[in-house]
Order: sequence, then C-alpha cells, then structure tokens
Amino acid sequence: MNDELRHELLALADEDQRVRNAAGERAGPGGEIPDDVAREWTRVDERNTARLAAIVSEHGWPTRSLVGDDGANAAWLLAQHADHNLDQQKRFLDLMRAAVAANEASAVDLAYLTDRVATHAGQPQIYGTQLRPGPDGRLTAYPIADSDTVDQRRAALGLDPLVDYIAASQQR
Repeated sequence: MNDELRHELLALADEDQRVRNAAGERAGPGGEIPDDVAREWTRVDERNTARLAAIVSEHGWPTRSLVGDDGANAAWLLAQHADHNLDQQKRFLDLMRAAVAANEASAVDLAYLTDRVATHAGQPQIYGTQLRPGPDGRLTAYPIADSDTVDQRRAALGLDPLVDYIAASQQR
C-alpha cells in the first residue's frame, strides 16, 4: 500500500468537503452561493481533477490495494466532482469500472459516478443517485432509464429503495 498517496487523496477529499460545507453554510435562502465561495469551489474542483488525472497517469486508478478503502473512496469523490471536465470524468469512470470488476473499488461508488456522468451527458441515469429540486422544492431524481426496475438495481448493490433515498436526502 502507498501510504503517502493515500494521505494525499484523503487531504484532497477533505478540502473538497470543506469547500462544499462552506457553500452550504453561506448559501442564501434560495440556495445561491456567494461568488467568493463559488470561485473557491471551482478552483478546488479543477485542482483536484488535475491532480487525480496526474495520479492516474502515474499509478493507474487508486485501488483498494494501492491506497486502502478510504483512499479509493477519496479518489471516487474527486472523480464524482470533476463535473467541469466531462471527458476526464468519463475516463475516471472507465478506470473505476475496471477496478470494480477486479474487486478493487466500491460498486456503490461506481453507481454514483455512473449516474453522475450520465446526467451531465444528458442521458438517463441507471441507479437514481442524482437528485435535483423539483418545482415544489422537494428533491426528485433526474430521469432514470427503465425506472420500473431501478429498485432492483439499487438492491443488487445494497442501496435503499429510491423513495427512501430521496426522503433521507430531503432531510439533510
């Protein structure tokens, strides 16, 4: 295991969460984020995406064997938030898909990244992990492919039924 790389990924993920928490704390009543926080958020995401791309070029996808479960989860988080660079995010998705096939990454994390890439590419998601506010302010899932069987796909990964996931997310 590469402890130095693991610690770096954890630090990058901590910074990712710090800026997102700051945005939540400083958001206005309509959810608008102050400009300074939005700029910091963008800066952190762009820096983290570039660093993850460099790590992947040097080491391959950060797998459980390479960086531990928490380091692999941190790498997923950085990929999940690479929204500003869809091509790079798709590359991370392909690498993570191979890591999951080798039992070297979380299938749940892969489900979230799969849906994130699909929604940003204007395609329906598979697992219903990506939510948005509806007209009434309540959360709703972005469009889902074959929505009649989404709970079966979610259950296969150990995820709660979609209605429960939405209700829990609404409480946050």
